[in-house]
Amino acid sequence: MKTVSPAGTLLAIAAVIAVVIATASLVVATPALAAAIGSSPLDPQALGWGLASAAGATALSSLAAGYAVAKVGTAAVGALAEKPELMARLLIFVGLAEGIAIYGLIVSILILNRLA
Repeated sequence: MKTVSPAGTLLAIAAVIAVVIATASLVVATPALAAAIGSSPLDPQALGWGLASAAGATALSSLAAGYAVAKVGTAAVGALAEKPELMARLLIFVGLAEGIAIYGLIVSILILNRLA
């Protein structure tokens, strides 16, 4: 039987928290944005889908970045134990994995700009 590592448990907890926060922000933001837009030519269903896609882009990219950092970080620590001089190169790989979350945030900002 395969045991779950502490990093995997923390990743699962972070994923659940990210999904809950994205869902809660979608529920809270939909009426406020609809009232702020007011005379927008968008129908409420299109606005809802736009907000859902922005929340999904942020949530899914954050989950993917967390998974990638967990996998790359584990391998980086193992490599650093054998060759400490690889620190700078391995830090670049972890930074590239974290960039996935930033790309998702940029996509969600672009989606929200199209809604206004």
